[in-house]
This record gives sequence, C-alpha cells and structure tokens, in this order.
Amino acid sequence: MAKGINKVILVGNLGNDPDMKYTAGGMAICTLSVATSSTRKDKEGQQVEKTEWHRVKLFGKLGEIAGEYLKKGRQVYIEGSIRYDKFTGSDGVEKYFTDIVADEMQMLGGRDGGGSEGGGSEGGSRANFGGGERRERGPARGPQSAPARSAPAPAAADNFEDDEIPF
Repeated sequence: MAKGINKVILVGNLGNDPDMKYTAGGMAICTLSVATSSTRKDKEGQQVEKTEWHRVKLFGKLGEIAGEYLKKGRQVYIEGSIRYDKFTGSDGVEKYFTDIVADEMQMLGGRDGGGSEGGGSEGGSRANFGGGERRERGPARGPQSAPARSAPAPAAADNFEDDEIPF
C-alpha cells in the first residue's frame, strides 16, 4: 500500500513578531503567524483579495533561528506538514487547532523585512532540519556552502507558445 504525502509550502509575511517558548527540557518552540494572499475577480469583474492566516510551529534549532532573525512584516518561505490537534479545556469545551509544523524555513527579502536590499543579490538563509542537518544559503562561504535547488530543465519536446497555455 502506498504511503500518503503531507506537505505544505507557504510563502507569506509575518503578521507579528515570533512567539518564543521553551519546554521544561529546554527545547525552543517558535510560533509564527504567516499571512498568504491571493487575488481573483468576482462576478462583477472587481479584483478581490483574500488573506489566509496560518499558524506555524518551528522546533529546536530552527525555532531559535526564526525567533532571533524574523520580525513582523518579514517575508518567509516555510516547508513542512499540516497537523490537526484537539484540546479539551477546563470548561469541557473541545477546541481544534490546525498548525503547520515546519521542517524548513527560508528568510526572503531584505533584512529589514521589506523588499530586497540594494546592491548585491543575497539569497537569504535556508535551514533544513529534516535529518538533523543544517544548510544555509547566502553569499559564498567556501566549501561549506550548500548548492541551491534547481528546477529540472524543460524537455525539448515542449515546443509551444506561451499564449497556448490554457490558464
């Protein structure tokens, strides 16, 4: 039987500063509020923007990095999985939570949280904790720099014009 896939990719902006907490054992837990927006046309042809808010949890070293470097308004790339939790409060009412548990995070844009900085082309920082390893990407740092992911080259058989794409 095939296994399922639970993968979430978000690119959005932080709605507030990271909320840092630590477990009794000292492990960092960073909670982010990430907004993603999309636009579409309504029945009257007017542009309508819709914003979705996502609660993102980052654990351990990844959480510490996010808590130290991320600020409200900063654009961020998050990769992880979706988790649903149920909690029964002291009043007996069940509450449901949906969280994105991040295993990869990349800071986008400039260091001030706005657009890119003038001058160079900094790639931001990337941290991956899926297997306990950490990769950072930015200005060349010698042999320890991780190669950037590259998309596969388009097949030679794709001989069509852009206006032939149905969307």
